[in-house]
Amino acid sequence: MNSAEIRSRWLKFFESGNSQGIKHTVVPSASLIADDPNLLLVNAGMVPFKPFFLGELTPPYKRATSVQKCVRTLDIEEVGKTTRHASFFQMCGNFSFGDYFKEGAITLAWELLTKPISDGGYGFAEDKLWVTVYLDDDEAADIWHKKIGIPKERIQRRGMADNFWSMGIPGPCGPCSEIYFDRGAAYGKEGGPIADEDRYLEIWNLVFMQNMRGEGGGKDGFPILGELPAKSIDTGLGLERTAALLQGVENIYEIDTTQHILNRASDLSGVRYGREPSSDVSLRVIADHARTATMLIGDGVTPGNEGRGYVLRRMMRRTTRNMKLLGSDDRNMSELIKASIEAMGAQYPELQSDSARILKVAEAEEESFLQTLKSGTMIFDQRSASLKKSGTKVLSGEDVFQLHDTYGFPFDLTLEMANEEGLSIDADGFKRLMKQQRERAKADAKSKKSGHTDVTEYRKLAEGAGKLEFVGYESLESESKIVGFLVDGAGVKSASVGDDVEILLDRTPFYAEGGGQLADSGVITTSEGSVIEVEDVQSPIPGIFIHRGRVLSGQIKIGESVLAKIDGDRRKAISRAHTATHMVHKAFREILGETATQAGSENAPGRFRFDFPSSGAVSEGILNDVEARVNSLLLDNLIV
Repeated sequence: MNSAEIRSRWLKFFESGNSQGIKHTVVPSASLIADDPNLLLVNAGMVPFKPFFLGELTPPYKRATSVQKCVRTLDIEEVGKTTRHASFFQMCGNFSFGDYFKEGAITLAWELLTKPISDGGYGFAEDKLWVTVYLDDDEAADIWHKKIGIPKERIQRRGMADNFWSMGIPGPCGPCSEIYFDRGAAYGKEGGPIADEDRYLEIWNLVFMQNMRGEGGGKDGFPILGELPAKSIDTGLGLERTAALLQGVENIYEIDTTQHILNRASDLSGVRYGREPSSDVSLRVIADHARTATMLIGDGVTPGNEGRGYVLRRMMRRTTRNMKLLGSDDRNMSELIKASIEAMGAQYPELQSDSARILKVAEAEEESFLQTLKSGTMIFDQRSASLKKSGTKVLSGEDVFQLHDTYGFPFDLTLEMANEEGLSIDADGFKRLMKQQRERAKADAKSKKSGHTDVTEYRKLAEGAGKLEFVGYESLESESKIVGFLVDGAGVKSASVGDDVEILLDRTPFYAEGGGQLADSGVITTSEGSVIEVEDVQSPIPGIFIHRGRVLSGQIKIGESVLAKIDGDRRKAISRAHTATHMVHKAFREILGETATQAGSENAPGRFRFDFPSSGAVSEGILNDVEARVNSLLLDNLIV
């Protein structure tokens, strides 16, 4: 049974194909880009349903089922070294939100697993299935034995570390029951899952969310506070692991989807899988990472140096380097991505329809990295040879930083290559230099807002100013009072003609630079007729607006009443540029797809800049289409 069929049977069974008549709403897989500030990428099947379990949102259905794309990178260094680790996987899940509970979840799972293949099930032999339950979960144990008919000797009890689930934070939790398949004596000793989890392979986990947990660490270091008013079900079956069992292969790298990519890597490199352990590791890394990269690019992730962009870049660069370790110097990324699309396209047709964009992103990243790899490898080899000659075994933090900063060589790649050469690296030294670089960058960014003034001076102004008000959305001018100002970064009581000043008003119509929009400019006129020309407005600390300018006439003092007036024509020009940015963004997303997300902008009088991720220069044809679309929006004369 191929992977696409396993997926299809799962969804059909829970949608309407089970004998109990318990219908579930089929929920398409969410994007791998997690809609969760605590996650870079979706790493579990229940992540899209987390707000329902936490009580943050009311679910629009009582029962749901999905096959969710997931990426986990905690064990990325182990991928390929073993046949159990993978960075991408699919989690089949069925969920009940205050509807059916333990008996429903257990009977549904048993029916799908053991129903004959000819009747739409997976056809597992009943006598090969074992289950575990939580230590004191007599209810689940009784259902397995009395209703399902599993002999007591194939029902094992385990503690919190193995059979109790929570999200790692205070909130819903509960005992779980896991279903295992006995692969036979050739895979290990008898005795059930508690004796050998290589022989007895877990395929399905049923979580019974019935409790609330408190603060605490680890898998069992937290108190159980009580029971939930509405009990829920969260289950997960690993599609790839199930495919390995149903297809009669040894591991997840030999199932139909992964092996298709692995075989392509083997053909491209001329290295046969199974020839020797070291090349097998490289082929497994390539097969896993190429697929993960394809799925990430498909969901709109672009290679970068931070966050999920760095996860993708790291995957792709490990793929390229492992192809080189196999002796292939050709550009192979496009063929590996094509193989991944072929392998996964039956389950995710959008990969096929979006293949041109996915390939373009992948090829551009490969081209960039090949240049990096060439120069960086040369420098690394020189350093490595020098260290070995001197009898030293540690690559200095300075060398690692230079490879990273000057040649774009990723830290992880340097670490990997050093290990292969029998060297270690000064990771602490590298981290120290990286921290210093980040601090310099932050200081440069802050200097524009603070003008190199000590931020504590602004805090002093704010503390003595009382309530401050921004009225710029309602008015272009405002009667105000000077509540503080600085000259040369220090607080003073007065300033005269020619002084460069930073003024704080109690009420201001001046917009401070932010969100890609430039600050307002204008004039401040005192009740005595003194004039200050305002050239810039910044917010160095939240809640205050610092007006930077020069005293053109007279003298100014703290406490004076003033009229603050912005340049209205300039504000309107900036606003038009800001609106145009949104229209251009909309047009690009309509033409290029949802991956054309805004990465930055600058809105100035008469011009604007719009940044978005792209694998190369935008063609003239697309630019013409965007221009035409924006012009059509302008002709619609929409209200802004």
